[in-house]
Amino acid sequence: MSDQLEQIEGVDFAVAMYREDGAWVVRELAHDLLTDVETLTHALHRFPGDGGAIAMAAIDEDFFVIVRVTGAATRVLLSDVTAADEWELAASALDVLGLPLPEEVEEEEDADPAGDLGILADFGMSAVDMGILIDDMFEEDLYPDETLSEIARAIGCGEAFDDAVGLMPA
Repeated sequence: MSDQLEQIEGVDFAVAMYREDGAWVVRELAHDLLTDVETLTHALHRFPGDGGAIAMAAIDEDFFVIVRVTGAATRVLLSDVTAADEWELAASALDVLGLPLPEEVEEEEDADPAGDLGILADFGMSAVDMGILIDDMFEEDLYPDETLSEIARAIGCGEAFDDAVGLMPA
């Protein structure tokens, strides 16, 4: 139980995002919904939205997870596969993606994303741009909240995202 509490306390923030009548709505998510991707997916089904609902979560100033639910389909993007060694949410993302847990990692160079880089392409964030941004996160030592803010800007909801998570505009 304390391990689960430790995992929940490691959540920097989590939001649900969806478009309603053409405008973005960004809502904070309870951190206890981030125990695994299945729980998060179930929670996202309660949000309406043109194009489904999206969850963005930053964990322990180390990695992020994006989950998108559209009808019965769930798409996942994990910024760093090495996080699965320590974090249940990251391990469950790999499980949903059908990928094995990474081998013992000793070098940060092994930090690669897993999942659907094109998860937000229909909102304006191409798979190529997503890949570049995640590479920049590691190469320039950006925090996940900064990276997710850039993603939110690219899809047109940067201000609402920053307000919801308490980030100051860049």
